[in-house]
Amino acid sequence: MWLLSKLRAVIGIAIQQLRHDRGRTILAVLGICLAVLSMTLLGSVGLGVVETGQEKFDASGRDLWITGGAVQLAPGAGGGFENTLYDAHNVSSEVEQRDAVQTAVPMAFQTVYVSPNGSDFDTLIGTGAPARGGSVQITRGNGFSSRDIHYADGTYNGTMTHEVVISPQTAELYNVGVNDTLYIGGTIGNARNNEFRVVGISPTFSQFLGTPTVIVHLSELQEITGTTANDKATMITIDVQDSASIAAVESDIQSAYPEYQVRTNREQLQATLERQAVLLAAGGSLVILAAIAGIALTTNLLLSLVYQQRRTLAALRAQGAAASTLVGVVGTQALLLGVGGGVLGAVLTVPAIRVLNIVAEAVVGFENVVSIQPWILLGGIVIALLIGIIGALTAGWRVSRLSPLEQLS
Repeated sequence: MWLLSKLRAVIGIAIQQLRHDRGRTILAVLGICLAVLSMTLLGSVGLGVVETGQEKFDASGRDLWITGGAVQLAPGAGGGFENTLYDAHNVSSEVEQRDAVQTAVPMAFQTVYVSPNGSDFDTLIGTGAPARGGSVQITRGNGFSSRDIHYADGTYNGTMTHEVVISPQTAELYNVGVNDTLYIGGTIGNARNNEFRVVGISPTFSQFLGTPTVIVHLSELQEITGTTANDKATMITIDVQDSASIAAVESDIQSAYPEYQVRTNREQLQATLERQAVLLAAGGSLVILAAIAGIALTTNLLLSLVYQQRRTLAALRAQGAAASTLVGVVGTQALLLGVGGGVLGAVLTVPAIRVLNIVAEAVVGFENVVSIQPWILLGGIVIALLIGIIGALTAGWRVSRLSPLEQLS
């Protein structure tokens, strides 16, 4: 009973002191809340990006990816991208001839000019790929009526089909559907001379890229963007036979083509994230800085309370109050601040994540990029408690060093 009464008194004194200095109390709670929010939001963004990326790679239906390195912007080149995989048609054909490989498909991405009327143009992502087969979902119309015949064994003298499959976003943007036409090209002048007929609508590539897309045969994309030289592409996607080992096939292909990078879905995702190392480091730095700010605000508040009430605390010590009681008051204040800031931060995380998802969908086109996980919210509260404990230890040390004679003289 005595211990319970003492605990009740310590908590009561701690709450009363926090209420007495409400301005600093609110500031400390907000500081801890900010630290928690930064940790939970950045953690949720990171987790969501990884989950979304893995889902997109898994949904592609491919097992391996051959690339020539990172895709670079090339403002002076047609199409705006510098694709680094050369002789794409021949390489993919050689890879597909392997017994363990079911399909090997070369793909390229380029920015192209698109217009429904030949006068008003927008820039969209043009994808050079075979929009046919089981890996491409056609929701309206059909896929391409034939294979990539314009390539013609590398001469690019074959007939251009002028067929295009568009994403639902593109169809909505231009209010077009199957059998309507779009003008597409690497330049406005080139686009006016190339009218493509819409043969189907597919969300497959727009879901992967997160933006409105137009899909044409690879050789036709190379033709209209002026990139037929060296048969450049962005990547070759590989579907391995069910009975084959993906790791073994990856090793064999990598040995055959050492100048390229051969990766699994997970490895390709990791490579993508590694190229964002600076951004990830900046996010981690923000979390650390926010935590330091929370610790500083909490410690500053507690030390201010100790300084303001140093005479009162010294008088209590002189009257026989145990140092542990005074330290307990300060420690309780710190824990209350930590819990308050942590709970507030966790509560605000949920609506903040919803807002971020709305912004992310509008900017990058992906839904639910930011993932809400209970363990992240719990981790935020734990961080808040750690901030409170550090503040309590600092303020408790200051209280233990108070000298009644010095303060009361």
